[in-house]
Amino acid sequence: MNKSNYFSGQPVVSQLIKYLDREEITRTAKKEGSDRYYKKFHTYDHLVTMLMTVMSGCSSLREISGLFLACQGRIGHLGLKDFPRRSTFAEANSNRSSHVFGMIYQKLYKRYRSFLPDSRNGRLRVKDLYIVDSTTISLFSDVLKGAGRNPKEGKKKGGIKVHTMISSREDVPSLVRFSSAATHDHVFLKELELKKGSFVVFDKGYVDYAQYAGWDMEGVFFVTRQKENAVYESLEQFAINQKDADRVMEDEVISIEVKGSPLLLRRVFYYDHKNDNIYEFLSNNFELEATAIADIYRQRWQIESLFKRLKQNFPLKYFLGESQNAIEIQIWVSLIAQLILLVIKERTKRRWAFSNMVSFIRNHALTYINLFNFLDNPNVNWNKLTSGDQNQLNIFQT
Repeated sequence: MNKSNYFSGQPVVSQLIKYLDREEITRTAKKEGSDRYYKKFHTYDHLVTMLMTVMSGCSSLREISGLFLACQGRIGHLGLKDFPRRSTFAEANSNRSSHVFGMIYQKLYKRYRSFLPDSRNGRLRVKDLYIVDSTTISLFSDVLKGAGRNPKEGKKKGGIKVHTMISSREDVPSLVRFSSAATHDHVFLKELELKKGSFVVFDKGYVDYAQYAGWDMEGVFFVTRQKENAVYESLEQFAINQKDADRVMEDEVISIEVKGSPLLLRRVFYYDHKNDNIYEFLSNNFELEATAIADIYRQRWQIESLFKRLKQNFPLKYFLGESQNAIEIQIWVSLIAQLILLVIKERTKRRWAFSNMVSFIRNHALTYINLFNFLDNPNVNWNKLTSGDQNQLNIFQT
């Protein structure tokens, strides 16, 4: 039998790990002191082990032990000398600061961001648009305080809130912070570093008029929704273009008092025909058309798609540790895995659905397949196998 066109001398997971810069990770670990109390299980080893866990979909330490047993004889391909004991792995997840994994993610993001697909919306007439949102991951323990009232029966779940900012040009986070689910969203706005002339869009859960005033002074534009209980004074009505009259119901200048001083904002009352909804938008930009303000807010779907993709493709329902640190490490490594896979997806000649590509890699993580040869043309060997039966369904057809 001829050797497969897809054969590789290294398993798929090893080909993924090549996207990590071991020397850079070692320098980062030294700077952060994350290897100070570890003789063998260094930060790089921890990251590779967690990547294997995330890529394979393992949800417990026992499952990971089984995965390690299956990797006997292949450990050299992963750049590891040996696999950790379960107790060592659990202890590192609990005690090695998650901050170092966040630093590694940021360095990988800066390294690979130019390889990411361009997600710009051609209709938007703004150069730099950033999108802010948060997602809450429910936990079955009270590690982090849950949001909302206590239930009448049973125990309220804890939750970790992942605050995220992305550029509208990209599909991965450029800034991530964690908090308990009960923490108010607006505290994240103080973390943002935005240059003059850029736009940021977020929902009304982030209301912070003092921050709005600060951005206005710095020349940073924002678009959000107005809260129902907002107190403001109408100052001036703008004329509405006839072509937009069926969508733009009001376009006006309003004044909101912020620490004793008036803040002038633009309020756009907008009707969405597609969803039969009315929205009240707030912005400090008075130059764009009212419909452009609505288009900018609509771009929030991009970050919602990111959260959906992350939760669907990586194990964020079950965590390998109950400490806040262990949970944050797993989220960071999931973000690293997603970043690497998006770069791979962009480099392939064939268009793959992200979830299909992740599923293939998960099922063949330890298989000696040349990943790019397969992803570029999965039909080659399949056609040979099925050439004797023309009625056989080609499972790779889309």
